[in-house]
Amino acid sequence: MSIGNSPDDNSPQDERPYEEDDRPSIGRALQQARIAAGLTVDDVSNATRVRIAIVHAIEQDDFAPCGGDVYARGHIKTLARAVHLDPDPLLARFDAGHGGRPAPTPAAPMFEAERIRPERRGPNWTAAMVAAIVAVIGFVGFTMFSGDDGNGTKTQVAEGSTPTASKPVKTKPTPPKPQDPKSDPSDSAIAAAPQDKVTVQVTAPDGRSWISAKDHNGRLLFDGFLQQGDSETFQDKERIDLVLGDAGALQLYVNGKQIEDEFQPGQVERLSYTKGDPEVG
Repeated sequence: MSIGNSPDDNSPQDERPYEEDDRPSIGRALQQARIAAGLTVDDVSNATRVRIAIVHAIEQDDFAPCGGDVYARGHIKTLARAVHLDPDPLLARFDAGHGGRPAPTPAAPMFEAERIRPERRGPNWTAAMVAAIVAVIGFVGFTMFSGDDGNGTKTQVAEGSTPTASKPVKTKPTPPKPQDPKSDPSDSAIAAAPQDKVTVQVTAPDGRSWISAKDHNGRLLFDGFLQQGDSETFQDKERIDLVLGDAGALQLYVNGKQIEDEFQPGQVERLSYTKGDPEVG
Protein backbone atom coordinates (compact mmCIF):
# COMPACT_ATOMS: atom_id res chain seq x y z
CA MET A 1 0.00 0.00 0.00
CA SER A 2 1.49 3.26 -1.11
CA ILE A 3 1.56 6.26 1.15
CA GLY A 4 0.42 9.48 -0.46
CA ASN A 5 -2.10 12.26 -0.36
CA SER A 6 -5.71 11.28 0.00
CA PRO A 7 -8.29 12.70 -2.44
CA ASP A 8 -9.55 15.05 0.29
CA ASP A 9 -6.17 16.80 0.47
CA ASN A 10 -6.55 18.18 -3.07
CA SER A 11 -10.17 19.31 -2.75
CA PRO A 12 -11.11 22.64 -4.38
CA GLN A 13 -11.87 23.97 -0.92
CA ASP A 14 -8.17 24.76 -0.40
CA GLU A 15 -8.09 26.95 -3.53
CA ARG A 16 -11.25 28.99 -2.67
CA PRO A 17 -10.51 32.75 -2.53
CA TYR A 18 -11.01 34.63 0.72
CA GLU A 19 -12.47 37.82 -0.72
CA GLU A 20 -15.76 37.46 1.22
CA ASP A 21 -13.89 36.92 4.53
CA ASP A 22 -11.66 39.98 3.96
CA ARG A 23 -14.59 42.39 3.95
CA PRO A 24 -15.31 44.20 7.25
CA SER A 25 -18.45 43.20 9.10
CA ILE A 26 -21.60 45.35 9.06
CA GLY A 27 -20.81 46.94 12.41
CA ARG A 28 -17.15 47.46 11.53
CA ALA A 29 -18.08 49.10 8.20
CA LEU A 30 -20.47 51.51 9.96
CA GLN A 31 -17.86 52.33 12.61
CA GLN A 32 -15.13 53.03 10.02
CA ALA A 33 -17.48 55.27 7.99
CA ARG A 34 -18.49 57.18 11.14
CA ILE A 35 -14.86 57.80 12.12
CA ALA A 36 -14.01 58.85 8.56
CA ALA A 37 -16.89 61.37 8.66
CA GLY A 38 -15.53 62.87 11.87
CA LEU A 39 -18.64 61.98 13.89
CA THR A 40 -18.91 60.58 17.39
CA VAL A 41 -21.45 58.03 18.56
CA ASP A 42 -23.29 60.88 20.28
CA ASP A 43 -23.42 62.84 17.01
CA VAL A 44 -24.87 59.87 15.12
CA SER A 45 -27.37 59.13 17.91
CA ASN A 46 -28.56 62.76 17.95
CA ALA A 47 -28.86 62.86 14.17
CA THR A 48 -30.76 59.57 13.80
CA ARG A 49 -32.66 59.33 17.11
CA VAL A 50 -31.20 55.84 17.56
CA ARG A 51 -30.20 55.28 21.18
CA ILE A 52 -26.48 55.35 21.99
CA ALA A 53 -26.58 51.81 23.41
CA ILE A 54 -28.07 50.45 20.16
CA VAL A 55 -25.45 52.30 18.05
CA HIS A 56 -22.66 50.75 20.13
CA ALA A 57 -24.28 47.28 19.88
CA ILE A 58 -24.69 47.46 16.07
CA GLU A 59 -21.06 48.56 15.65
CA GLN A 60 -20.15 45.40 17.60
CA ASP A 61 -22.42 43.34 15.26
CA ASP A 62 -24.87 42.70 18.10
CA PHE A 63 -28.38 43.17 16.68
CA ALA A 64 -30.32 41.68 19.60
CA PRO A 65 -31.04 45.10 21.26
CA CYS A 66 -32.81 46.19 18.05
CA GLY A 67 -35.83 44.05 18.94
CA GLY A 68 -36.07 42.00 15.75
CA ASP A 69 -34.76 41.74 12.18
CA VAL A 70 -37.18 44.37 10.82
CA TYR A 71 -36.01 46.97 13.33
CA ALA A 72 -32.38 45.95 12.85
CA ARG A 73 -32.67 46.53 9.07
CA GLY A 74 -34.20 49.94 9.71
CA HIS A 75 -31.39 50.93 12.12
CA ILE A 76 -28.69 49.75 9.71
CA LYS A 77 -30.22 51.79 6.88
CA THR A 78 -30.56 54.91 9.07
CA LEU A 79 -27.01 54.71 10.47
CA ALA A 80 -25.51 54.08 7.01
CA ARG A 81 -27.12 57.19 5.58
CA ALA A 82 -26.00 59.29 8.57
CA VAL A 83 -22.35 58.39 7.93
CA HIS A 84 -22.65 58.75 4.11
CA LEU A 85 -22.51 55.00 3.40
CA ASP A 86 -24.56 53.04 0.84
CA PRO A 87 -26.97 50.92 2.95
CA ASP A 88 -27.87 48.38 0.22
CA PRO A 89 -24.72 46.16 0.48
CA LEU A 90 -25.00 46.14 4.28
CA LEU A 91 -28.68 45.15 4.14
CA ALA A 92 -27.90 42.39 1.64
CA ARG A 93 -25.24 40.98 3.97
CA PHE A 94 -27.62 41.20 6.93
CA ASP A 95 -30.38 39.39 5.01
CA ALA A 96 -27.96 36.67 3.92
CA GLY A 97 -26.96 36.00 7.52
CA HIS A 98 -30.49 36.18 8.99
CA GLY A 99 -32.60 34.01 6.71
CA GLY A 100 -33.31 36.50 3.93
CA ARG A 101 -35.35 39.65 3.79
CA PRO A 102 -38.56 39.46 5.86
CA ALA A 103 -41.71 39.07 3.76
CA PRO A 104 -44.20 41.96 3.90
CA THR A 105 -47.39 41.42 5.83
CA PRO A 106 -50.31 40.80 3.42
CA ALA A 107 -52.83 43.60 3.63
CA ALA A 108 -55.76 42.08 1.71
CA PRO A 109 -57.20 39.92 4.57
CA MET A 110 -57.07 42.90 6.90
CA PHE A 111 -59.12 45.05 4.55
CA GLU A 112 -61.51 42.16 3.87
CA ALA A 113 -62.16 41.79 7.59
CA GLU A 114 -62.77 45.49 7.91
CA ARG A 115 -65.20 45.38 5.00
CA ILE A 116 -67.40 42.60 6.37
CA ARG A 117 -67.31 43.67 10.02
CA PRO A 118 -70.61 45.31 11.03
CA GLU A 119 -70.26 48.89 12.10
CA ARG A 120 -72.22 50.24 15.00
CA ARG A 121 -73.42 53.74 14.47
CA GLY A 122 -74.65 55.92 17.27
CA PRO A 123 -76.86 58.98 16.95
CA ASN A 124 -75.35 61.70 14.80
CA TRP A 125 -75.33 64.56 17.29
CA THR A 126 -73.33 66.80 14.97
CA ALA A 127 -75.99 66.69 12.26
CA ALA A 128 -78.71 67.32 14.85
CA MET A 129 -76.88 70.39 16.18
CA VAL A 130 -76.34 71.75 12.67
CA ALA A 131 -80.04 71.28 11.87
CA ALA A 132 -81.02 73.09 15.09
CA ILE A 133 -78.70 76.01 14.31
CA VAL A 134 -80.08 76.28 10.77
CA ALA A 135 -83.65 76.30 12.16
CA VAL A 136 -82.80 79.10 14.62
CA ILE A 137 -81.13 81.18 11.91
CA GLY A 138 -84.11 80.69 9.61
CA PHE A 139 -86.56 81.75 12.33
CA VAL A 140 -84.52 84.88 13.12
CA GLY A 141 -84.29 85.79 9.44
CA PHE A 142 -88.03 85.29 8.95
CA THR A 143 -88.74 87.51 11.96
CA MET A 144 -86.46 90.27 10.67
CA PHE A 145 -88.04 90.35 7.20
CA SER A 146 -91.69 89.81 8.15
CA GLY A 147 -92.60 93.52 7.92
CA ASP A 148 -91.09 94.77 11.19
CA ASP A 149 -90.40 98.53 10.70
CA GLY A 150 -87.91 100.75 12.48
CA ASN A 151 -90.36 101.53 15.38
CA GLY A 152 -90.82 97.87 16.24
CA THR A 153 -94.53 97.77 15.05
CA LYS A 154 -95.77 95.37 12.40
CA THR A 155 -97.45 96.92 9.32
CA GLN A 156 -100.49 94.97 8.15
CA VAL A 157 -101.45 95.27 4.48
CA ALA A 158 -105.19 94.92 3.73
CA GLU A 159 -106.36 93.10 0.63
CA GLY A 160 -106.55 95.50 -2.37
CA SER A 161 -104.61 98.32 -0.63
CA THR A 162 -101.17 99.56 -1.58
CA PRO A 163 -98.51 98.62 0.89
CA THR A 164 -96.57 101.47 2.42
CA ALA A 165 -92.94 101.32 1.59
CA SER A 166 -90.70 101.58 4.61
CA LYS A 167 -88.03 104.23 4.63
CA PRO A 168 -84.57 102.96 3.88
CA VAL A 169 -82.17 103.18 6.74
CA LYS A 170 -79.20 105.36 5.95
CA THR A 171 -75.91 103.81 6.89
CA LYS A 172 -72.56 105.48 6.87
CA PRO A 173 -70.04 103.89 4.55
CA THR A 174 -67.31 102.09 6.41
CA PRO A 175 -63.92 103.50 5.47
CA PRO A 176 -61.55 100.85 4.17
CA LYS A 177 -59.04 99.60 6.68
CA PRO A 178 -55.48 100.55 5.89
CA GLN A 179 -53.54 97.54 4.83
CA ASP A 180 -50.52 96.62 6.82
CA PRO A 181 -47.34 97.05 4.80
CA LYS A 182 -45.96 93.71 3.81
CA SER A 183 -42.75 92.85 5.53
CA ASP A 184 -39.68 92.48 3.41
CA PRO A 185 -38.96 88.76 3.00
CA SER A 186 -35.25 89.48 3.28
CA ASP A 187 -33.19 88.48 6.29
CA SER A 188 -34.61 91.25 8.50
CA ALA A 189 -33.78 89.34 11.67
CA ILE A 190 -30.14 89.13 10.63
CA ALA A 191 -30.02 92.76 9.43
CA ALA A 192 -31.37 93.93 12.78
CA ALA A 193 -29.06 91.71 14.85
CA PRO A 194 -28.29 93.32 18.24
CA GLN A 195 -24.73 94.47 18.80
CA ASP A 196 -24.49 92.87 22.27
CA LYS A 197 -25.22 89.36 20.99
CA VAL A 198 -23.94 86.94 18.37
CA THR A 199 -26.55 86.03 15.75
CA VAL A 200 -26.07 83.05 13.41
CA GLN A 201 -28.46 82.03 10.64
CA VAL A 202 -28.10 78.64 8.90
CA THR A 203 -29.97 78.02 5.64
CA ALA A 204 -30.10 74.96 3.38
CA PRO A 205 -30.49 76.29 -0.19
CA ASP A 206 -28.78 73.35 -1.92
CA GLY A 207 -29.95 70.25 -0.07
CA ARG A 208 -30.64 68.46 3.20
CA SER A 209 -28.14 68.48 6.09
CA TRP A 210 -27.98 67.62 9.78
CA ILE A 211 -26.87 70.44 12.11
CA SER A 212 -26.31 70.90 15.84
CA ALA A 213 -26.15 74.31 17.62
CA LYS A 214 -25.16 75.09 21.24
CA ASP A 215 -24.76 78.30 23.27
CA HIS A 216 -21.65 79.30 25.27
CA ASN A 217 -22.83 77.20 28.23
CA GLY A 218 -23.11 74.06 26.08
CA ARG A 219 -26.94 74.15 26.13
CA LEU A 220 -28.39 72.51 23.03
CA LEU A 221 -30.31 75.01 20.88
CA PHE A 222 -31.06 72.77 17.89
CA ASP A 223 -30.30 69.20 16.84
CA GLY A 224 -31.80 67.76 13.68
CA PHE A 225 -32.05 67.99 9.89
CA LEU A 226 -32.61 71.10 7.77
CA GLN A 227 -34.55 70.21 4.65
CA GLN A 228 -33.80 72.07 1.41
CA GLY A 229 -35.14 75.62 1.72
CA ASP A 230 -35.31 75.55 5.55
CA SER A 231 -33.60 78.12 7.78
CA GLU A 232 -32.77 78.38 11.50
CA THR A 233 -31.50 81.43 13.47
CA PHE A 234 -29.61 81.23 16.80
CA GLN A 235 -28.59 83.97 19.27
CA ASP A 236 -26.42 84.05 22.36
CA LYS A 237 -24.73 86.79 24.35
CA GLU A 238 -21.24 85.29 23.91
CA ARG A 239 -20.80 82.37 21.46
CA ILE A 240 -22.61 79.94 19.14
CA ASP A 241 -21.02 76.52 18.50
CA LEU A 242 -22.07 74.64 15.34
CA VAL A 243 -21.60 71.11 13.95
CA LEU A 244 -22.55 70.82 10.26
CA GLY A 245 -23.08 67.31 8.89
CA ASP A 246 -22.95 68.39 5.21
CA ALA A 247 -21.41 71.87 5.16
CA GLY A 248 -21.46 72.05 1.37
CA ALA A 249 -25.29 72.16 1.35
CA LEU A 250 -25.51 75.08 3.82
CA GLN A 251 -25.07 78.85 3.84
CA LEU A 252 -24.12 80.81 6.99
CA TYR A 253 -24.89 84.41 7.97
CA VAL A 254 -23.09 85.69 11.09
CA ASN A 255 -24.04 89.05 12.63
CA GLY A 256 -25.65 90.15 9.37
CA LYS A 257 -22.78 89.13 7.09
CA GLN A 258 -22.54 86.12 4.80
CA ILE A 259 -19.72 83.62 5.42
CA GLU A 260 -17.90 83.16 2.11
CA ASP A 261 -16.05 79.92 3.01
CA GLU A 262 -16.44 77.32 0.27
CA PHE A 263 -17.39 74.12 2.11
CA GLN A 264 -17.25 70.87 0.15
CA PRO A 265 -20.32 68.58 -0.21
CA GLY A 266 -20.40 65.94 2.52
CA GLN A 267 -17.81 67.82 4.60
CA VAL A 268 -18.32 67.84 8.40
CA GLU A 269 -17.49 71.23 9.96
CA ARG A 270 -17.25 72.29 13.62
CA LEU A 271 -17.47 76.09 13.90
CA SER A 272 -17.71 78.74 16.66
CA TYR A 273 -18.78 82.37 16.23
CA THR A 274 -18.72 85.33 18.65
CA LYS A 275 -19.93 88.94 18.63
CA GLY A 276 -16.79 90.13 16.80
CA ASP A 277 -17.15 87.73 13.87
CA PRO A 278 -17.69 86.80 10.98
CA GLU A 279 -14.55 84.80 11.34
CA VAL A 280 -14.45 81.04 11.23
CA GLY A 281 -13.86 79.74 14.75
